[in-house]
Amino acid sequence: MRWKSFILGVAVGAISGYATNKYISTQSFISAEKVLEVAKNRFKEQGPISGSWIHMKVEPFHKNNLTYQVYKGGISRNPSTSGKREQFEFIADAKTGTLLEVYPI
Repeated sequence: MRWKSFILGVAVGAISGYATNKYISTQSFISAEKVLEVAKNRFKEQGPISGSWIHMKVEPFHKNNLTYQVYKGGISRNPSTSGKREQFEFIADAKTGTLLEVYPI
């Protein structure tokens, strides 16, 4: 009788742990610093960056009838050809880090 209770307890604990892990992984977001790093790496492909920022709070964003949880940020760069500073704002998915929109300011 004791072994049955022990095995039942282990099984319930394992199932609960697995379900909790799945729930947390679907609800968690990438850190804002990591998203900013991804955005900076994408912009570095086109020239050096002179500054960057990101809003640390996740907020909802609606695009194409879908709602995303996003970070908003910006990048400044001085392109080598014109010498004129360019500034961009971006919106990135908080779960994947994917840039959803980039637009010049």
